[in-house]
Amino acid sequence: MQDAQMRKFRGKNKAPKWTKPDDGIVSVMVLPLAVTDPAELARLDGLYGAMWSIKRAVQRDARAKVDAYWAAYREREEQGAKAVRQRLGLSRESLERCAYTHLEESGHLKHHASKALAMHMADEVWNGVQRHLFPDATGQRFGRPKGGNWHGFTRIPGRARSHTTDNKWETFRLVGTLHSHSTAHTDGGLHLLMQPRRMPKPTVPEGRVPTGKVTASGKPATRKATWWDHTGPLAVVFAGGPESARGDLVLPVRIPQQPGQWARVQHFLSSPGRWHKVDLVRRRKASAPGGWVYEAHLMVLGPGYTSPSVRAMRDRAAQLDRIGGVDGNVSNLSVVSLPAALTGGKPVSTEITLTEAERTLLEKQAKKRRDRARALERSRRATNAAQYGLSRKQAKRAGRREAQGLKPKTVSVPGGARAARSDGVPKQAFRHDRLSTNYRVTRARQAEQAAGIAEHRRHRARLVAREIIAAHGPVLVVEDCDIRAWYRLWGKRLSQTTPGMLISALTVECEAAGGRLVRASTWSTALSQHCLCGERVSKMLREREHTCTACGLTGKRDLVSAALAAFVRFTDVDDPTTAYLDTAMSRHAQITYAQALEEALRESTTPSPKPLRRPGRVAVPRQQRRETPAPRTAGQRHRATPDEARSRGHAGKPGPRPGRNPQLTLW
Repeated sequence: MQDAQMRKFRGKNKAPKWTKPDDGIVSVMVLPLAVTDPAELARLDGLYGAMWSIKRAVQRDARAKVDAYWAAYREREEQGAKAVRQRLGLSRESLERCAYTHLEESGHLKHHASKALAMHMADEVWNGVQRHLFPDATGQRFGRPKGGNWHGFTRIPGRARSHTTDNKWETFRLVGTLHSHSTAHTDGGLHLLMQPRRMPKPTVPEGRVPTGKVTASGKPATRKATWWDHTGPLAVVFAGGPESARGDLVLPVRIPQQPGQWARVQHFLSSPGRWHKVDLVRRRKASAPGGWVYEAHLMVLGPGYTSPSVRAMRDRAAQLDRIGGVDGNVSNLSVVSLPAALTGGKPVSTEITLTEAERTLLEKQAKKRRDRARALERSRRATNAAQYGLSRKQAKRAGRREAQGLKPKTVSVPGGARAARSDGVPKQAFRHDRLSTNYRVTRARQAEQAAGIAEHRRHRARLVAREIIAAHGPVLVVEDCDIRAWYRLWGKRLSQTTPGMLISALTVECEAAGGRLVRASTWSTALSQHCLCGERVSKMLREREHTCTACGLTGKRDLVSAALAAFVRFTDVDDPTTAYLDTAMSRHAQITYAQALEEALRESTTPSPKPLRRPGRVAVPRQQRRETPAPRTAGQRHRATPDEARSRGHAGKPGPRPGRNPQLTLW
């Protein structure tokens, strides 16, 4: 009892709190790990298996606590939700203690994982539970936390290093220097960087190093050399579990050596003091040993790398002094901009469509995806023939052979329906099927191809966004539409054009260039139903050409909507529902630029290697005007969809506004 009373605890930290520099901006660089040794691959597989077991155990505990929390509705009403969460242990600290308990009681997991890794894995689980318990800014909550699957478990979070205490970096840490790494793989600078396929594994430094202190006898104090004293090639080091007897896990790093990558590598790796955290990530690759390749995601304090050409482009875009609008469509993205003062210069328009080469590539990818899906289905049916019946053709052939007295022929790949109960549920779950090695390899290649296609689309979106910023400036307005709702009608087409990804990339580029992509409500502006002269021109969704009987303006519907978006004004820029259309300024621009504006609204005026969209109708299903909004299942907040009836609580009825009618303006 006296020992417990004399025990000291850590008090409040008296040192100034450490904060991230550069306003908390961080960036991430992906470092491929050259893991070719079978022993190291086995250790990594064991590490992922241990962390997966811990995550699943903590997830089961969290799901049980969440279910008990929602079941205790009377207790929540009487004592409050916070008291119920405290009783059930629904907090970050409680889940961390659960992870510690599973790690200690399992025994074998301590050979692979450490308490620090278990704590951060519990934090990952708590993030999902937190999104389920507490609503976000829009008042929506996420669904009940799910467990996931083994192939989707790809990331093991590491612990950030201490920037106030020397030599304090647990879990995964990056050791070595960029200079030593480049010197080791260039023979002292005699040739270009050439890293071998099987990279040598660095060894821990030997001997003793001075500590900078003096012993009681007056001699310089020394200590045993550790990985902190390693100045050789770069490597990621993990000490292993507390009961591991196999030493440190050392994973050599392979830095990017493609042309033009050295400046980016220097930006991230030249200053070890900016290294903050390392996460271990694996990625599916069928040709790699074990079917996985491993990467170290290094978090660095400070902004990411931007090439000099991109910085120069953004500086030029910030000086354009233009206002523009963006119209996202199922088949294209239209942008129109004008000088901000509406004096001098000329209107500029751009249409982003799929080129013939991109369409051909998409067709090849779709065919390959269908072929692989068909091969996977055949392989599953062949290895689980008892779970499938005969197809109609196979059944007829079996009947003919039986009628002729022939011996029944064994069907290796049955083509019928899967054996199911009366309610349609399969008798055997798909997860219990036997899968061949060829099936697993094909599935890995399919996942690898899907990841490559997604990365290619993101890269294309960034390039297109930079082209738009360079031509139209960083000040743009776009309609506040929930593109996810469009997938109910045009999912296949949207997966090819990806307008949502383009708009997201455009938002990032606008902010990087010092501007902003502002969202405007569709109910208060109705850009597709107005003309630049201020008149309302009603059009159905399949009508892709704009023709105004009042002023005679003709052009493409999407380009006219984009031009009108440039004249949207806001009472509160952060609130899309406060947007309104300044028809006086749009009419002024129509009179000022006249012929140049009409040409910009007929065809794209910016030079682009992408072909222009052919005139005519867009392949969309026939729609009728609805009296009530369509049911929503994907959006987090109420957003407009095409041809949808006006909902209550909007910013105002579209149409002429007092003081903004062009007929009341003197020119």
